[in-house]
Amino acid sequence: MTRALTPKGAATRGRIVEGAAAEIRERGVVSTTLEDVMARTRTSKSQLFHYFPQGKEELLLAVAQFEADLVLSDQQPQLGDLSTWAAWTRWRDALVERYRAQGQSCPLAMVNSHLGRNTPGAQAVVAGLVDRWQGEIRAGIERMQSSGDVDPGLDAGAAAAAVLAGIQGGVGLLLATGSTAHLEAALDVALAHLRSRPA
Repeated sequence: MTRALTPKGAATRGRIVEGAAAEIRERGVVSTTLEDVMARTRTSKSQLFHYFPQGKEELLLAVAQFEADLVLSDQQPQLGDLSTWAAWTRWRDALVERYRAQGQSCPLAMVNSHLGRNTPGAQAVVAGLVDRWQGEIRAGIERMQSSGDVDPGLDAGAAAAAVLAGIQGGVGLLLATGSTAHLEAALDVALAHLRSRPA
């Protein structure tokens, strides 16, 4: 939706999106109907179509954005405070625990798969998530460079991109195998690389 919403309208829309996300987590995308969402959120059909006039596909795109936002909010406050090695370790542990708890079911991947990963809407959601996540990691690396704990000559943008690529590879293997081993290894090697200084 591009038009401004009143606080009450924004709360109602948010309740619908959150309820739809919960239904999809429990039932899957295909099995979740608009009627299920209306029942769960105590929303009338007119209300639902007021906020999502294009129906289920528009609602699914909102759910994809909700799940993308959740990926980052689940990492806070650790992700926003990567200013010491202890803080980086806390973030690493929180991230692994988040994905261990999620297991082999990824709500964002489920929704985007249904929408079509190559559709503009789904691509925009993922691109936005990548940009924000990589930006947070880059900011942490730059803070560590400022304090002298990371090589100031390191390309912080490229390093952040590599860390995020390792995380996504580890998460992909978790979805396939059920094990966080690759995710943990990717994070541990990335942190070891950041700690290393040229001779």
